[in-house]
Formats: sequence, C-alpha cells, structure tokens
Amino acid sequence: MSTSTHDRAYPEPAAHPNWTTRRPAPRPLTPAQQQSNREVLLLAQHSPSPRRTRKNPTEAAR
Repeated sequence: MSTSTHDRAYPEPAAHPNWTTRRPAPRPLTPAQQQSNREVLLLAQHSPSPRRTRKNPTEAAR
C-alpha cells in the first residue's frame, strides 16, 4: 500500500519567515563598478593561481 503526502502523521511545518520575506531589489552597479569588476575578473582569469604555502615548518620535512 503506497502512502501519499497527505497520509503523514504530522503536518509539514510552515516555512521560516526569512524564506518568504519580500526584500527590495538590489541596487544596480554603477558603470565604474562594472568596469572594475571586469578588470579584476580578467586579471584573475589570466594570472596563475597562487601556490599553497605550508604554514607548519615540520610539514615541509615530511
């Protein structure tokens, strides 16, 4: 016998209020901010990734 979602012993709790709160729309970025973001993104995409440095000196001896 299959059970449907309506046959549960306890009802599903209500959604948390933070999930349903209407927030104002975020402000759009200014052209200067957009340009800065583009430059930083291009720099990050074309530069080599930084190497992980060992913080523990005994870790290097292993």
